[in-house]
Amino acid sequence: MTARLIDGKALAAQVRAQVAERVQALKAHGITPGLAVVLVGDDPASQVYVRNKAAACEAAGMLSRTVTLAADTPEGELLDLLEALNTDASIHGILVQLPLPGHIDTGRVIAGIDATKDVDGFHVANAGLLLTGRPRFLPCTPYGIMKMLESEGVPLWGTEAVVVGASNIVGKPMALLLLAAGATVTICNSKTRDLAAQTRRADVLIVATGRPGMITGDMLKPGAVVIDVGINRLEDGRLAGDVDFETAVPVASAITPVPGGVGPMTIAMLLVNTVEAAERQLSA
Repeated sequence: MTARLIDGKALAAQVRAQVAERVQALKAHGITPGLAVVLVGDDPASQVYVRNKAAACEAAGMLSRTVTLAADTPEGELLDLLEALNTDASIHGILVQLPLPGHIDTGRVIAGIDATKDVDGFHVANAGLLLTGRPRFLPCTPYGIMKMLESEGVPLWGTEAVVVGASNIVGKPMALLLLAAGATVTICNSKTRDLAAQTRRADVLIVATGRPGMITGDMLKPGAVVIDVGINRLEDGRLAGDVDFETAVPVASAITPVPGGVGPMTIAMLLVNTVEAAERQLSA
């Protein structure tokens, strides 16, 4: 068996094309969807992510505004900026690039974003809506993964799904979306005993740990669908996922590559959320 590759770049291009059509429809009503991205500090990886998000917005015909603050910016100044963006009618989505410098409380910053503009879906109000099955915004990475599974025709109802990683950004919302789709879901974390015993049960395995090569082929159920969220830069400069790709490919039925898998879909779904926020303004 050789796993087929799930091409996130190709699917993301389709999603972005659909977004562009929706943007044009909104512009016909005098509304240009606007996304503001706030970057605090000069972390190289964060700078790349922010540039990619801005470029995707502009390519779709959306308004993109990037605000870059120094690493030593006081928390209060960042919160004041968010309040100004909350009341800016030209901005429909607000995203603060994570991680933030250590002197800034991430929870307070996320809470400082208007929940109706929280296109990352991290605000406690949006997390609560997701938990109760009435989501306003789906967190972008889990949203993108669900789209990938849908595009591949992966059945979820009644399947065994295992999520490795329990973050608020990926693991927890991912589990909720899989549960809503009818899967039986297991969430694993750094304290899980005999991780391989859990992952070998998975018909669908989602890995988001930030540990390169953590999941190897002998930890997979033959025929499993494997979604690798990790993107890690190795000492030699290469990018690698949380799954050992070479040993996983002969066992899995389908797998996402790194890069070119989940990453492009995360940005595509950010655009979807921003357009949906603008459409809500139109219908309000």
